[in-house]
Amino acid sequence: MGADIDKSSVERAYARWAPVYDLVFGAVFDAGRRAAIMAAEEVCGPAGGRILEVGVGTGISLPEYARKNRLVGIDLSEPMLRKAHERVVEFKLGNVDALAVMDAERMALPDRSFDVVVAQFVITAVPHPETTLDEFVRVTRPGGEIVLINHIGAEAGPRRVFELCFAPVARRLGWRPEFRFGRLADWAARHGGVRLVEHRPMPPLGHFSLIRFARIAG
Repeated sequence: MGADIDKSSVERAYARWAPVYDLVFGAVFDAGRRAAIMAAEEVCGPAGGRILEVGVGTGISLPEYARKNRLVGIDLSEPMLRKAHERVVEFKLGNVDALAVMDAERMALPDRSFDVVVAQFVITAVPHPETTLDEFVRVTRPGGEIVLINHIGAEAGPRRVFELCFAPVARRLGWRPEFRFGRLADWAARHGGVRLVEHRPMPPLGHFSLIRFARIAG
């Protein structure tokens, strides 16, 4: 479980991707993105709520949230956030309260301050996933949820073979192709303050998963 990804390399990678990220990955990630938004809005309910999007990137998700929700977005990449700011202006997103450069492992945000934390394609791109997940729980209110969309490595079969072949490219994107669901399950068991709500494979071909953890009240 070592820190085999460092933040500076992730920042450099996403600075390079910022100008073309939406064009290259927008359609590929569309199903997962929409599923994450639907899950978050289900938790917030008809009145809306406070949603933190970690790894907000270029802000491609922001216009898709209902305007009754109050949004905060953070990202390690300043070039990606510049794109997000442009999107907020373009779509007149008055429900976006803040966009900030911030480390997901040490968020300068109050305890229990969000109804939902959404992290899309983030948890395998941070040096210390368990530390990051602990932070997600800290800023989530009791009864709220953490919604993850991420690549989760296959245990065996053709998809496992493909992932191993794809590994060099994946690592340049800051992904860990060997990251399995068991690592998340082990974290949840050790933490003790969350319960698994949902684990569902997503397109394309089940390479990604929607994973939801609820913070246990108390």
